[in-house]
Amino acid sequence: MKQILITMLNSDPMPGLLMHIIRYVMPSRNKDLKKLLYFYWEICPKYEQDGKLKHEMILVCNAIQHDLQHANEYIRGSTLRFLSKLKEPELLEPLVPSARQCLEHRHAYVRKNAVFAIYSIHLVSDHLIPDAAELLTDFLAVENDPTCKRNAFACLGHLDREAALRFIQSQAVTSIDPIIQLAVIEFIRKDAVSNPELKPQYLHIISELLESSNNAVIYEAASTLSVLSHSQAAITSAASKFIELAVKEPDNNVKLIALEIVNELHHKHEDMLDDMCLDILRVLSAPSLDVRQKAIEITLSLVTSKNVDDVVKLLKKELQKTTTSNEEKSSEYRQLLISAIHSCAIRFHEVAASVVDLLLDFISELNTTAAAEVITFVKQVVEKFPDLRSHIIQRLIVSLKTIKSGKIFRGSLWIIGEYSLDEKDIQTAWKAIKASIGDIPILAAEKKGHDEDQEEEVKTNGHTGPKILADGTYATEVALGETKTTAVSTATKHPLRALILEGDFYLGSVLASTLVKIVLRLSKITSKTDLLNALKAEAMLIMVSILRAGESSLVKKRIDEDSAERILSCVRFLSEDGKDESLIDEAFLDDTKKAYKQQLAAEAQQLKDKEQASVQNNAEQVDDAIVFRQLNTKDKVEDLDEEDLTLAAGATVVKEDLSSRLKKIKQLTGFSDPVYAEAYVKVHQFDVTLDVLLVNQTTETLRNLSVEFATLGDLKVVDKPTTQNIGPHAFHRVQTTIKVTSADTGVIFGNIVYDGQHADENTIVILSDLHVDIMDYIKPATCTEAQFRKMWNEFEWENKISVKSNLPTLKEYLDELLEGTNMNNLTPGAVIGEECQFLSANLYSRSSFGEDALANLCIEKTAEGPIVGHVRIRSKGQGLALSLGDKVAAIARKTSQAAVSQV
Repeated sequence: MKQILITMLNSDPMPGLLMHIIRYVMPSRNKDLKKLLYFYWEICPKYEQDGKLKHEMILVCNAIQHDLQHANEYIRGSTLRFLSKLKEPELLEPLVPSARQCLEHRHAYVRKNAVFAIYSIHLVSDHLIPDAAELLTDFLAVENDPTCKRNAFACLGHLDREAALRFIQSQAVTSIDPIIQLAVIEFIRKDAVSNPELKPQYLHIISELLESSNNAVIYEAASTLSVLSHSQAAITSAASKFIELAVKEPDNNVKLIALEIVNELHHKHEDMLDDMCLDILRVLSAPSLDVRQKAIEITLSLVTSKNVDDVVKLLKKELQKTTTSNEEKSSEYRQLLISAIHSCAIRFHEVAASVVDLLLDFISELNTTAAAEVITFVKQVVEKFPDLRSHIIQRLIVSLKTIKSGKIFRGSLWIIGEYSLDEKDIQTAWKAIKASIGDIPILAAEKKGHDEDQEEEVKTNGHTGPKILADGTYATEVALGETKTTAVSTATKHPLRALILEGDFYLGSVLASTLVKIVLRLSKITSKTDLLNALKAEAMLIMVSILRAGESSLVKKRIDEDSAERILSCVRFLSEDGKDESLIDEAFLDDTKKAYKQQLAAEAQQLKDKEQASVQNNAEQVDDAIVFRQLNTKDKVEDLDEEDLTLAAGATVVKEDLSSRLKKIKQLTGFSDPVYAEAYVKVHQFDVTLDVLLVNQTTETLRNLSVEFATLGDLKVVDKPTTQNIGPHAFHRVQTTIKVTSADTGVIFGNIVYDGQHADENTIVILSDLHVDIMDYIKPATCTEAQFRKMWNEFEWENKISVKSNLPTLKEYLDELLEGTNMNNLTPGAVIGEECQFLSANLYSRSSFGEDALANLCIEKTAEGPIVGHVRIRSKGQGLALSLGDKVAAIARKTSQAAVSQV
């Protein structure tokens, strides 16, 4: 039976089997076989070619009649379900009395299926059961089973609206079973569209159902309320219920769905939900990081100057909780909170100062990523709010002694060097930097301290003699613990010195640059020559001592060439007083701050463009037709949301240019082969469709011709083309679908097989291979710098491709790379002019399957030569990294096309 059903569904009706099935299968008492038999009755041809019912159907009708009167309620119920799918009035007519009797059956399973059977028969031919509405009304009056009542009411709502309304009025809606309440809500949602005069009564009923104890009813009632009314009270009531569901419901998926609906309500009804910020933040009690992230994202879109204080206070409390929390992802949550507080402070000046104080208090307890977010935030605040600069600089200077990370120290020193503008701030900053470095020269101080430690150790060991323990053995005490304690306390006391001795000479070069900035700025605002000369000499001593320490054996690794050259340049700038003074001032005091301003302006412009694009996408065009539902002449008004209608109409689908199909046609066989084949490759979201055109180039009929495909990679052939006979010089088209499960390079290969002259001969034509283009599945995407660095550290697979390209400029190569790999440039301000010789940029993209692809581009333009460098690609899986690497390698081989001036 299963094989017969599959064959019939594949368009072979098999009419000769009907009598055999009636004779041998229909008498069986096996329940599984009986179920398959009903599937067969559903799809088998029931009419002759002249349109008359087949005589065999009388036997089938009798068998169905017996099943409707069977003692087993399972068989009766299954038969009634089959009747709901039967569309032939001649077959249904003798079965109506038995179906009506089943409404009074003792078992609820039979009654609930009988309701749908009565309704379906009425829809097929209303003269068979003209009193269907009255039947269901009477059934509702005496029925006690909730499922049966729900089915009856759902059918009655379609058959007799007035009777359904009378049922709703006769019931205390809040006390009936939840599944009936859901049916009532569905009826109200549809009826309110075609009968707006009843909307006030419906709103009252829905408001009562909002207080239900069943979460499914609350969800549906809140959704319906937001559709029926756009008033402030209705929207806030619906939103509060969704927030309540997000707080109480344990399932994280439900929480995310409820929060997403609140977000949609906010976008549709701006300014109505601003007072619900703190309610949404109650969701932060959920353990899931995704739920917390969604709640914070929605809250940030609702923050205004009225509620920003309360929101920031709550976020501060959450941040303080994370310091004592032992949760698995507490560091990620802490970083999320810092980003949220950062966003609030940048938008609202009044909370910026208090937020900076709080975050700088926490900086010693944060990991490097979160602390880097804090420093980035402090940079933006200092640049955006000039009146807070002096306070923030003083606060940052106090925090210097608690900083443990070299990256955070670099950011802090940059802020101090750029924004210490008056003499008081400069002197305070200088003292703090000296305290962080300790005694200078570093090399002499370290040797002296090392010698003292050795003397102390010898002295201590000299006094320590053999000591007899309780068991009579000898023991000796050593001063190892003393030495460790001294080292730790030195690192705590002079953190900047400890980091430099650890080998962080990049930090040393940043320190040298900061010292130059401070000296240059002080020279602009003071006339105290002795003070200026003293600071200049001290700055040069610090720089030279860093260089000396870097060349010594006291550091863990020797100083690198770049850092040494940078520090020497800074020493030269300070020592050559008056030489190229304007250029040095511009480079140190103006250019870096100007570059940072441009970066902030680019980020602000990007955010503004994103908001404008969002507004344009949601805006209605002036020539759009205005739909008046009241003037709709259709008998039935479907309850569809406008967005659903737009999607169903395919408005978002870009129409395909027919000429572009030519680019996607691939030749599979040669022109001299007996069968010529070419395929049009169409890529859908998760599958590839091959539309293959076959041409018989011989003068004979090719019998039993079939096209067979196989794949390599994460591809799977879903359906196999059927076998066909193709006449001389005839054309034939076949289609096959191939499922794609990842953005790896896949290969499709195959052959054409047809019968030869003799029965035991086959002719095979080998097809050319088709390579699936992964670029169809990779789209440009954006992420923050912190997210990029985190993924870069986590991803296991790296593919490093050496670049040697003859393209004329770096900018042109970057454009080619972005276009060829569908990646997005994350590096701000990377608009490269032709005169630039170096380029470094971070690129990011995401596949349709949720796979992330990262790339780092480092190239330079050699003098009168090619562009050289490398591209490093990282991804979680090997396939994506290799596939993108092939694309990058192909782009590197491109050359600029020379213009043809004469032929």
